[in-house]
Amino acid sequence: MVDFRLNEAQQALQDTARRFAQKEMLPVAAELDKSATFPRLVIERAFSLGLINLSIPAAYGGAGFSLLEQAIITEEIAAGCVGIGTSMMANDLALMPIILFGTETQKERYVLPFTERCLLASFCLTEPGHGSDAAGMQLKAEKRDNIYILNGQKCWITNGAAADQYTVFATLDRQKGVKGITAFIVDAKTPGITAGKHEDKMGQRASETVALTFEDVVVPADRLLGKEGEGFKVAMQTLDRMRPLVAMSAVGLARSAMTHAIQYAKERRQFGQPIAHFQAIQFMLADMACDIEAARLLCYESAWMLDQGLAASMHSSFAKKFATDMAMRATTDAVQIFGGNGYVKDYPVEKLMRDAKLLQIYEGTNQIQRIVIARELLKNH
Repeated sequence: MVDFRLNEAQQALQDTARRFAQKEMLPVAAELDKSATFPRLVIERAFSLGLINLSIPAAYGGAGFSLLEQAIITEEIAAGCVGIGTSMMANDLALMPIILFGTETQKERYVLPFTERCLLASFCLTEPGHGSDAAGMQLKAEKRDNIYILNGQKCWITNGAAADQYTVFATLDRQKGVKGITAFIVDAKTPGITAGKHEDKMGQRASETVALTFEDVVVPADRLLGKEGEGFKVAMQTLDRMRPLVAMSAVGLARSAMTHAIQYAKERRQFGQPIAHFQAIQFMLADMACDIEAARLLCYESAWMLDQGLAASMHSSFAKKFATDMAMRATTDAVQIFGGNGYVKDYPVEKLMRDAKLLQIYEGTNQIQRIVIARELLKNH
């Protein structure tokens, strides 16, 4: 039988993350968004409480959280500020390829240090001309004896300028498409790496996003992740595991929007009564609540499947596509409930609507999620 109750340990994790979001994130979220300031101090406090590096197994110094437990924490963090949450979650995205495909030596050398001090890592896949089309990757890796030389560019890299370590995807042979893609672990201080300016984004402005240029960057052969030509598999399996967390970020964001909308609807009066008494407002709130609950259950299901070692590409895409589309609808309706006030920065829902849009785009656009789902359906029928 299915049991939807959180156990005592999971409830404690949820409470800890919720208190952190309310105490450390909410008070600074609006200002960090306005100034597009990287939330290093918040991240350091999260590290001290064990609220980043959620995916690191106990064998390498981590807490050994299940993906379901990571999802529980992620919802609470995103309810505080999804932009700050994205910068916190970037470590898990960048370290997951090493956890899944690294040798024991690589895990001890490039994962364990993240549990000993507050370090940051970045996942470097997207390029200026190749976002969804990873097979068209242009960043070139050339093998010379016991080293690889990297030349090219990456873009939209979360924590790119602040990172201590990169997981970089490059191609050994552009003519081979995905079969030429190879993954590397790269020290961010390696000569030849240049970070561009922090992108002036619509939303999630506290999350640092930059382009990276690689010019004759030397990577020792022992930093090859997996085998040559396995990079696409490394990236896709990583994204499968991270999509439930992106989806749960959408749940936390939407929940926050609904909470603000409910409070405002009960306080705002029109025609002699609170607007919460009007059926038009009630229907929008009811739709938000239903959609948030459905999205959370999809997130829990996909996370649980991955924890059980089950194939979950389609279910991860279910969760990511549904939850992030839902968050866009919920925040749009929240702005509508606030009316003109919702359209100005003095009220919180304007930020939430801007933040929600990016969730439909990064870690695989929702159009890509539909392609994944359709392919799985056609393959299995």
